[in-house]
Amino acid sequence: MPGAGKSTVGVLLAKFLGLNFVDTDLLIQVQNHATLQELVDTRGYLELRELEEKVLLEMSLQDSLVSTGGSVIYSDRAMRRLGAAGPIVHIDVPLEVLRQRIDDEDGRGIARPPGQDLSGVFLEREPLYRKYADFTVSDGELSAQATARSIQRWLREHH
Repeated sequence: MPGAGKSTVGVLLAKFLGLNFVDTDLLIQVQNHATLQELVDTRGYLELRELEEKVLLEMSLQDSLVSTGGSVIYSDRAMRRLGAAGPIVHIDVPLEVLRQRIDDEDGRGIARPPGQDLSGVFLEREPLYRKYADFTVSDGELSAQATARSIQRWLREHH
């Protein structure tokens, strides 16, 4: 979900594991010379989802920790590729905490239909995150470092 801490936790975890860190949201913005919100505004939310799928299907995943945009969950092809490359971790954050973390929901570049609020996105995506996750870490009360260490411990025990 937006505001779950994927990028913050991802950078820390990549350092702990000695992996390359890739944020697909940043890749999309650089490749398209536009922010995510500008892409949603000019091309629509479905185009943003397609751009995310394309990036994930084309990029190298070797020796990398990938922080995806939250809408990648709608692409079965991208999720299967990610799952084949390594474990998928879901950072589970309560909706109330996400609301506190996101100060500008309308400027965030969330790939969602017009009129859908954050709670609608959450209700729609949460079951999909759980479906694809190899590991779910609860992050509502943890610091980014504690969340990254929790994931690192799980990886050590299971991979």
